[in-house]
Amino acid sequence: MRLHRLTVTAFGPFGGTEEIDFDSLSAAGLYLLHGPTGAGKTSVLDAVCYALYGTVPGARQAPAANLRSDHATADTLTEVLLDLTVGGRRLEITRRPEQARPKKRGKGTTREKAQSWLREHTAATGWTALSRSHQEIGEEISQLIGMNKEQFCQVVLLPQGEFQRFLRADAADRGRLLGRLFDTSRFAAVETRLAEQRRAAESRVRAGDECVLAIVQRMAQAAGDVVEMAPPELAPAEPGLAGEVRSWAAIARCGARERHTVTAHALGAARRRHAVAVAALDQERELERLQRRHAEASRRQSQLNEQEEELKQVRRRLERARQADRVAPALALHQAAEREWRAATDAYARCAATLDADLAEAGAEQLAQYEQRLRQELGALQAARRDELRSAEITEERRTLEREARQAEELLAEGSAWLNAWEDTHNALLDRASAAEEAAGRTERLAARLEPAQRQLAAARRRDHLDAQVSTATIGLLAARESAAAAREHWLELKEARLLGIAAELAVSLSDGTPCAVCGSLEHPAPARPGASHVDRAAEEAARAAYERSQNARVEAENKHTALSTAHQSARDEAGDGSAEALQRLVEELTDDRDVCAATASDLAPARADLARAEREHQRRVTERHQAEQHGAARMARREQLDRELAALEAVLATLRADAPSVGARATALAARAVRVGEAARAAGAAEATALRLKAADDGLAHAAFEAGFDTPAAAAAAVLPQEAFRALQARLDEWNAECAAVADRLAEPGTAAAAERPPARPAAAEASVQWADQQLRAASSSADAARERCDQLDHLSARAEETLRELGPLRAQYERVARLAALTAGTSTDNERRMRLESYVLAARLEQVAAAATVRLGRMSAGRYTLVHSDARVGGRGRSGLGLHVVDAWTGRERDTASLSGGETFFVSLALALGLADVVTDEAGGLRLDTLFIDEGFGSLDEQTLDEVLDVLDSLRERDRSVGIVSHVADLRRRIHAQLEVVKGRTGSVVRQRGTGAGRHGSARG
Repeated sequence: MRLHRLTVTAFGPFGGTEEIDFDSLSAAGLYLLHGPTGAGKTSVLDAVCYALYGTVPGARQAPAANLRSDHATADTLTEVLLDLTVGGRRLEITRRPEQARPKKRGKGTTREKAQSWLREHTAATGWTALSRSHQEIGEEISQLIGMNKEQFCQVVLLPQGEFQRFLRADAADRGRLLGRLFDTSRFAAVETRLAEQRRAAESRVRAGDECVLAIVQRMAQAAGDVVEMAPPELAPAEPGLAGEVRSWAAIARCGARERHTVTAHALGAARRRHAVAVAALDQERELERLQRRHAEASRRQSQLNEQEEELKQVRRRLERARQADRVAPALALHQAAEREWRAATDAYARCAATLDADLAEAGAEQLAQYEQRLRQELGALQAARRDELRSAEITEERRTLEREARQAEELLAEGSAWLNAWEDTHNALLDRASAAEEAAGRTERLAARLEPAQRQLAAARRRDHLDAQVSTATIGLLAARESAAAAREHWLELKEARLLGIAAELAVSLSDGTPCAVCGSLEHPAPARPGASHVDRAAEEAARAAYERSQNARVEAENKHTALSTAHQSARDEAGDGSAEALQRLVEELTDDRDVCAATASDLAPARADLARAEREHQRRVTERHQAEQHGAARMARREQLDRELAALEAVLATLRADAPSVGARATALAARAVRVGEAARAAGAAEATALRLKAADDGLAHAAFEAGFDTPAAAAAAVLPQEAFRALQARLDEWNAECAAVADRLAEPGTAAAAERPPARPAAAEASVQWADQQLRAASSSADAARERCDQLDHLSARAEETLRELGPLRAQYERVARLAALTAGTSTDNERRMRLESYVLAARLEQVAAAATVRLGRMSAGRYTLVHSDARVGGRGRSGLGLHVVDAWTGRERDTASLSGGETFFVSLALALGLADVVTDEAGGLRLDTLFIDEGFGSLDEQTLDEVLDVLDSLRERDRSVGIVSHVADLRRRIHAQLEVVKGRTGSVVRQRGTGAGRHGSARG
């Protein structure tokens, strides 16, 4: 992969458009990116990563909105364009993050979505568009480069401090980084899968054992006191569970069957005793029933004999009712005729009471003639009623016209007053809208000034807060350095003293007959003796441990001081020279002004709406005044026409009303009188007709009573019985006859008569005997059922326990096999001596390759002194092994931890490790050629000689047509490296300057 051109616009610290020509920089092989702190050196690398992957490196990850430069103008869109060659293809990638831009129409801003473009250049067609999809472009770039973003940032963009942390990290942190770079997730998935299978198998086995023990507990409950031996109480998964369960279950089943046999014999004897007692009880109850039956029949016969005279009277009453039934039709006809005559007579009396006195004695025919005359007079008044209704309509219409005229005059007066004040109202509304528009514009300008002031205030507060922390950290760093130097000097003194007295330390282990470890002699005539100031191994190791602790404290203090200094400088750059108090006052003033203007501007929409409503109201009132004038003229003409028509109608109606208030009232009175006369005529006719029908009914009833044998019609009417009463008397007579027959039959039964002659029955004693036998039977039956159920439950539960034990055999074998594999891959098995997880084992092989590749360059950087080696030794405590990293010092021949390296040594060892890791990851990615490499900071910790050796190694990368960009603000590098990209910061944003591009090797500058 080779970079050609990078163009950034409104990105990070770059307020405008800056273009970087990597082709001219790469021509020198080794080039320098430098500039003051906070100028934007690292932002160049961020732009490269953002163009390729759509995000910046993880350590500087930020929302897309924060990628935009604060120095850019509102109409300048943030954009990154990268021209590169990868996989033999010339590509151009353009990306824009999501950002706000001014609206094309109107005021305000709108959100523009993130956009991406991918183009390819070929000799035949030139630049051709490939895709505008974020996902497609990301997949295409990742496939061509062969690395994801994390791998790219670790291999190509060697970040600040990342590999120093990797060098000194523990096995867990180192494993996480290597796992991301080499994608060993499949091995971790195997560990996870085996662990899940182990837990699942263990759960199944434990569940099976618990199920067996639960069945045993149920068997114990079912057996009760049959088995004296207690059930097994082993824990789940304990050996020997199956044998004890089977033995105990067999004993329980035998005891239950023996108890069942005894209870079955007792049940048979109880059943026989119960049958005898039940038969005796049935005989006594039958005798008692027959005796009660005979006594009841004798009592009922006496009652029937006492009712015989009463029943004779019932027979006579029924006979008279049968004779009266022949008179019933004539009697019903007479009663109906009498009811009709009385109703007609009452109706005529009510109608006659409403008539005039001269009509009280008139007959039906006279009343009918009088009604006809009234109807004729009423017909003559119908036409006059129509004229009277028209007169009323005219009067009402005149009132309506007068009411409308008054309302129109009121509205016209109110509208005229409103229109007279229109000019002042319109000018006031225009002034209000103009003031709100001006306040809205001022609010936007104040808001634009307020946000930078708030950021500057926050930076000033951070700056003031960090001042004391930086001073404290500086003091702590000096103390840590002094402590580390003193501890190192003390350790070296003890080490030198121990080496001087090492002979005495070796002599302690000598004994006669044992060869000397130095010369091999079996005789030891004069072994050395330790002196008073002898230093043993424990003292030296303690001093070394104290030195390592102080060294770690120094590194931690340096890191803390660097972080605080960087943050403090960043805050100073952003805050400027202003004090926090002055900035606070400025922010408060801007906030107050903005709030006042915003309150005034909030009235803009209501003011415009009120102005529009007032203009519409003015137009409406002008139109209404014109219409009111037209309607007034029309009402005047209509009222004159109605007055003429009303005068003509009143002249005709005055003669027709007579003494009535109106024609309608006179017609209503005549209609009511005609109705009363008609009703009286009809009532009189009905009374005359019903009187004739009543006389004929009287004659018929007298003849029917004589024919039936009654002296008078009243006697016949008294003998008539209603159907319900007749049926009730007949039913009573039939019931008495039937009961007499039934009592006679019951007294004639042979069994009943014989039972009456026997002694009284004794059912209570027989029932007591049956109850005692029943209790004995229930007790015996319950015992037998319980014994039988106990046998069935024990058989069923024994079968279930046996089936569960058979199913558990394969599950237990599977669990043991999976558990061994899971423990082996997780590093917890005793077979895994080094306690290495499967993923760590794979990563250890990768780390060994990385250490070998790093050693090639480390030897040159350290003049052959240091070698990086991979260690799989176990760490102390419960830690795992496999990802250790040590450095071998050729001067001492000792292998020591990488944490013991000095600051400069740590940097070039970390750099060699990063380069080695880049080679291994490149091979892992399929041997893809990476022609570009960036190294971000760290050169300030090297002395002049070591810096030369490191630069020689970096310069050697150019031999494989590889370009290396060094990001640093170390002044000495600007003298050593001619090809430079300078980032210059200013108040309007940073800019880039290229110089010395295309020069030869940097070694010529170091002559």
